[in-house]
Amino acid sequence: MKKGTKKVVLGVAAHSDDLDFGAFGTFCKFVDDGYDCYYLILTDGSKGSRDPKMTAARLAKIRQDELRQSAKMAGIKDVFFLGHADGELVADLKLRKEIVRYIRRLKPDIVVTQDPTYMYSERFVNHADHRAAGTATIDAVFPAARNPMTFPELKKEGLDHHRVAQMYLMNMQTPNYAVDITKYIDRKIKGLGIHKSQGIGQNPEWMRQMSANLGKKWKYKHAETFFKIDFAI
Repeated sequence: MKKGTKKVVLGVAAHSDDLDFGAFGTFCKFVDDGYDCYYLILTDGSKGSRDPKMTAARLAKIRQDELRQSAKMAGIKDVFFLGHADGELVADLKLRKEIVRYIRRLKPDIVVTQDPTYMYSERFVNHADHRAAGTATIDAVFPAARNPMTFPELKKEGLDHHRVAQMYLMNMQTPNYAVDITKYIDRKIKGLGIHKSQGIGQNPEWMRQMSANLGKKWKYKHAETFFKIDFAI
């Protein structure tokens, strides 16, 4: 990246572990390439536990603390939480405006989010919050954030319209783009291991094998994959 062209990346997801799971290595690479990176988490994560002794308030705090630790490991500049109820996220106009506010505030060149088109596979059903997060973020990026006539009241907060150049939808099923994270795979596994409330780090070899499988098509030892959109206008 040329001197004087500092760029910004904003990751938007439903839960505290989502961006780390799908794009931790990619964010590490963005940071190493000189980008300022931020996370925006839409829910409070208060229902993501099978522990019958856990309380919603305690879990929400634990998950926020976990993400702040893992984000620091990736080099994320700041993490923001909207605090919507876990399991109840709706891609409505209110949520879209909230995301637009952060897009206009941070002015990202790239937005990374969840792919709402993925609903299920033979062994997995994609969380409704993930789909709502992806839909709301796509709608916030295009056309809401870039249209000066959409949410004009945000101008009173000093937030003018902003055009995002690229969007990365985290996608393991039908990707059109991959990022080589071979350099970052060990750090990703450590970062995911911080999310102890979710048990993600209990099987690191599974995560290593998954990234290896994703990289085969692109001849990368380890990869994260996306459906990448380059906005032409």
